[in-house]
Amino acid sequence: MTPDFQLEAPLSKRRIVVAMSGGVDSSVVAALAARSGAETIGITLQLYDHGAAVGRTGSCCAGQDIRDARAVADRLGIAHYVFDHESAFRQSVIDDFADEYMAGRTPIPCVKCNMGVKFTDLFRLAKELGADCLATGHYVRRVVGADGPELHRAADPARDQSYFLFATTRAQLDYLRFPLGGLPKPQVREIAAELGLAVALKPDSQDICFVPDGDYAAIVRKVRPEADTSGEIVDLAGRVLGRHRGFIHFTVGQRRGLEIGGQAQPLYVVRLEPETRRVVVGPREALAVAAARLTDINWLGGDRDGPLTAKVRSLAKPVPARLDDGRLIFDAPEYGVAPGQAAVLYDGDRVLGGGWIAETEPAMLAVAA
Repeated sequence: MTPDFQLEAPLSKRRIVVAMSGGVDSSVVAALAARSGAETIGITLQLYDHGAAVGRTGSCCAGQDIRDARAVADRLGIAHYVFDHESAFRQSVIDDFADEYMAGRTPIPCVKCNMGVKFTDLFRLAKELGADCLATGHYVRRVVGADGPELHRAADPARDQSYFLFATTRAQLDYLRFPLGGLPKPQVREIAAELGLAVALKPDSQDICFVPDGDYAAIVRKVRPEADTSGEIVDLAGRVLGRHRGFIHFTVGQRRGLEIGGQAQPLYVVRLEPETRRVVVGPREALAVAAARLTDINWLGGDRDGPLTAKVRSLAKPVPARLDDGRLIFDAPEYGVAPGQAAVLYDGDRVLGGGWIAETEPAMLAVAA
């Protein structure tokens, strides 16, 4: 199989730079690019120090991953370069992740990584190498419409990564290529096996690569030692129900881990108040949100005023909504909408754009009062 890299023929006179993380997806992209006849160059960003990265699993751009990417490049006979971006990654992604938790928000570091270290820096490197495009292993589709390139959801809904790429700019989309967007993951692994790539059976990386064991609190505590400052757990009326051991252990919508027994009904984290260090809890209906205010909206194209669907969590289903001057209004109350997360807007499969959730408006003002 040779995908369409959407470049003017002949491909033998084109140069493709592939972002190689060391996983099966980007390795297959590199292989397909090389088979197309274009000159292919692999780039890997080192995001961790060599010592800490050795033997790490469930991550990307770490020690073993760099070795895997280099081995694939050697097998394909293409050039491969590794660039040290540990400091930039720590400042723009890990530090931001910790600060967001400290501020009572729920961060999405994968989006920040794509916005900064990965796309911005990879673009610069690819252009310096004279590439005609930058290809990645993301599961999204780039569709050329009447007004230029559009970003669409992947053909395989189970693998779609469009939520994490909403901040891609129009200029970036013009230069990017996503050759796996029309393929299911099993077929990608089959291609890797057919090509004899050693990463064919390599496990997928986790969503948050720098938290391989899922212990977010430990990462935040390491970066911000003051993160364990305790505070009160209160109900919607302000009555103290217990104490918590730090904001970093809670997110909006959370039910487990509150350690406040003896309640008449299940309680959920409704909001976090960084000024008072309080965790506010309430019944499930208190989580219902009527609207959300979005900031830093990135618009990729399409009708702002028409009907759309909005996805407010990576695993949530898009729901009907409308956008009015930065205010996202849901057709029906939506649950699990947390400040710090992203709201990604769609017209069918097309990504219209998205923004960061700054504030939410409760659907039941009487309950929230």
